[in-house]
Amino acid sequence: MPEQFVVPQFIDSEDTIFGPVTARQFVILMVVGLFDFLAFKLLPFVPFLLIGIPVLILGGIIAFTRINGQPFHFFILNLVQSLKKPRLRVWDKTVSDAMLREYMKQEIPPPPVVFVRKTYAGSSRLQEISLVVNTGGIYKPEE
Repeated sequence: MPEQFVVPQFIDSEDTIFGPVTARQFVILMVVGLFDFLAFKLLPFVPFLLIGIPVLILGGIIAFTRINGQPFHFFILNLVQSLKKPRLRVWDKTVSDAMLREYMKQEIPPPPVVFVRKTYAGSSRLQEISLVVNTGGIYKPEE
């Protein structure tokens, strides 16, 4: 009977702390809440509204939005990486089709044949090998 293994399921879902909120979302919301609290205490009310509400909305977007099954901050990270270093390759077609056909017609010479002389095991080496086989691998010859 073959061995049975437990196959993990739902590996792409995160563990929740309370309700539908995951640990990652909780940490993001705590950082945004701390920032908004500090902005409320340090700024007058109108500048607090101008800064605090957009930060709160941005924090909610980062915490709860998923794009293509990935969290929003991974999407932003991938976007920044692709803007920094795009992976678009452009083919520089300086070789014509006629040149490629001519190159394909060329015959590649076969590699030179190299004869290697094998060394034969002496009788003492054969005796050691037969001893290893006869003892089932318990005997280890000195090398």
